Formats: sequence, structure tokens, C-alpha cells
Amino acid sequence: MVSTSLMAPGESSSFPLPLLPRSATLHNYRELFSHAGIGQYLLNSVLLSCAATLLSLLFNVSAGYAFAKLRFQGRDRIFKVMLGALVIPSQVAMLPLFLLLKYMGLVNSYGAVLVPAMAGIFGIFLVRQYALTIPDALLEAARMDGASEFQIFRIIVLPLLTPILVTLGIFTFLGTWNDFMWPLIVLTDKDLYTLPVALASLSREHVQDNELMMAGSVLTILPVLLLFLGLQRYYIQGLLVGSVKG
Repeated sequence: MVSTSLMAPGESSSFPLPLLPRSATLHNYRELFSHAGIGQYLLNSVLLSCAATLLSLLFNVSAGYAFAKLRFQGRDRIFKVMLGALVIPSQVAMLPLFLLLKYMGLVNSYGAVLVPAMAGIFGIFLVRQYALTIPDALLEAARMDGASEFQIFRIIVLPLLTPILVTLGIFTFLGTWNDFMWPLIVLTDKDLYTLPVALASLSREHVQDNELMMAGSVLTILPVLLLFLGLQRYYIQGLLVGSVKG
């Protein structure tokens, strides 16, 4: 993919297919930014993915901690019902969710993408399972010292949840960044397109321009690849929670 993106237009269509470009060029990348407007779509994806990640962390972490450590009526029953909803395919909920967002006046706005991403059952479950490993004695000691529930959550719980926060953040960022179907449904204004939607739209106009499409694919993959490589230590730590005892 990287090799093809550095080839001159039409070079990848030759036979036999060259493994490396005869003369590497950045023409395809310049074409994407100067004529295809890929810079705007790249910025849209970055802003949308960052906003969705922050909102998801805020709501999922709060709910996951509540289900793990706070006592309230119907807690376990509600959590079991939520887990049961995991078996429902996301495609089943697309139509009612679209109608709900249309009633709220959010269709063709970033709100239609951000609102469904604010909380997810998997994220709440992930945080809850990690929060269960926090000793109750630590929280009770903080309460006896006069700390409020918010202070306990902010000062004690959040630092202990760092590995799972990073893991959930990566999952959310990747999911939002790579999501194609939902933004395609709710975003009709071309200026609001995310990078995957814009790249698919561009491919219809340049169906034979393999080099240009590969350059767009590199731009789509590179940010999330760098994010994963930079945070993989926390990601692996979050995934291994509970796998080693003693």
C-alpha cells in the first residue's frame, strides 16, 4: 500500500506489477490535499474521534465505576439487562436510532455521530470489571477521612483506572475513526464527511487511480497506527487485567 502510494499515476497498472516505485514521488499526496480536499476530511475525523473518545470515557467510566462500587436499587438487575443487550446486532438499532436522532434534529450534524458514542455497554462492562479489582477498604478509608464520592472518584479511582482508560480510549478512537456505515447514514453534507466516507466517495470518481487511493488509505491508517504504538503498553496492561492471579 505504501509502495503503491509513492508510484507515479498509472505505474501500478503495468505488468508485471512492480514491488517498489521506479521513482518515488509524493504527487498522489499533494493531489489529495490540493484538489481532493482530503485535509478537511482528515480534520473532521480527528475532531470527531477525539470528541467521541472524551465523551465515551466520561460516561462509560462513571457508569462502570457506579456498577462496580456504588450500591443502588436494581444495580445488578440493570447490569444483567444491559449485558443481555450485547447480543442484539447494532444494525438492528440503526433505524430506530436514526428516527430518534431525526426527532431531536441532530441528523446531518456531528451530534448524530457523537450522541450514540457517548456510552456503550461494552465500555461500561470493561470499566466495571477493572473497577472491581479496587479494594473496598481503600474507598472506605477515604470516606472515613471525609472525602466526598466525587473526590474519591477523581483522586483515588481515576489514577487506578489509567490502564483501562487508555484501552477504552483506543477502542473508542479506533471505532469512531474507522466507522463508515453510521456517518454515511446520518451525514448528508459533504463538508461534514469523515475520512473513510470521503475516501469511499473519492474512489467512485477515481476508480482506476490505484496510486491515489492507496495514498488515501495510508492517510487513513497512519494516525491510528501511531496512536496504538504510542499507547500499546497501557493497552496490553488493560487487556491482561484479571488474567494473572497472586
